[in-house]
Order: sequence, then C-alpha cells, then structure tokens
Amino acid sequence: MDLRRYDQSRFDRGRPGWYVLIWWLVQAIAFPLTPHPANGLRRSLLKLFGAEVGVGVVIRPTARFTYPWKVAIGDYSWIGDDVVFYSLDRIQVGQHSVISQKSYLCTGSHNFQDTAFGLVTAPITIGNGAWVATDCFIAPGVQVGANAVVGARSSVFSSLPEGQVCWGTPCRPHYPRQMTC
Repeated sequence: MDLRRYDQSRFDRGRPGWYVLIWWLVQAIAFPLTPHPANGLRRSLLKLFGAEVGVGVVIRPTARFTYPWKVAIGDYSWIGDDVVFYSLDRIQVGQHSVISQKSYLCTGSHNFQDTAFGLVTAPITIGNGAWVATDCFIAPGVQVGANAVVGARSSVFSSLPEGQVCWGTPCRPHYPRQMTC
C-alpha cells in the first residue's frame, strides 16, 4: 500500500467546505448543550442543514451526523445517545425505527486491494419498525428489513431480511420477530 497515492478528490461531500465546517461547529456546540427533551430544536438544526426529518423524531443530544444533507429519518423514529451517522453516502431510516445508543452507521470504507487505498461508499437503509440495538456496527451498502431486530453489539456486513431477529458478528437472522398489539 502507498498512502501517498490516496486521493479522494472525486468524493462529493454534497456541500462546499465552508458549509461543512459551519455544520460541524453547530453540531459540536448546539447539540451537546441542548436539554434532552429539546428534540424539536435538534430536528430543526438537522433540517436547516438539509436533513429530511419526520414528525415526532427523538434525537439525543450526543448523536452525531457527518453530513446531515445525506440523511433521512422517518416519522416517530428514535436516535439514541452516541449514535454516529457516518453519512458519506445516503442513510435512510424508516418510520417508527430505533437506532440505539453507541451504534455506528458507516457508509464509507476503503478498497484494501487498491494500492492507493481508495474510498468506497454505499448507502444504508433501515426499514420501517426496525430496531438496531445498542453498540451495533452497520456497514456500507446494508439494508435492514422492515420490523427486523439487530441484537446488541452485532456487526452487520450484509443485508438482513424483514421481520427477523438477528444478532452476531457477522450478524445473521435467527428467528421471526413476533409482533403483539
């Protein structure tokens, strides 16, 4: 590998550098200083910077969004403490979904077979009613099906089917989710 050859000039952040810097300053100062119940303020800040955020979304003050203009969160979803949306590519979270504390949604990686260690990105989609439990890693290109459950501390490197309870490293489906009213 020759990291001197690394070049991400073709990567599109979606906004100019000065805009990215303003977002990072707002996020570093405003998010942690807002009280826990101030979800409306955090939703408004994300929307101001281009995120699509539905009604009733709960976002904890320690959640982090690299590029909010590449994020969409559906109505009544919850984003827990210390969740990271590493949104080099699109991250879509469905309605009534939960991304629990310390989970990391990662849309970027590197081509380890490329001597220049080239950047590779792919979107992440979390279906309606899905629950990503605490401290999970969701890799680039993954789709978590509607009403799926991803067990705590799982590492998800491939897409998961809807309505399944899944866990492990690598994460795999184990049995159907039984929903009660």
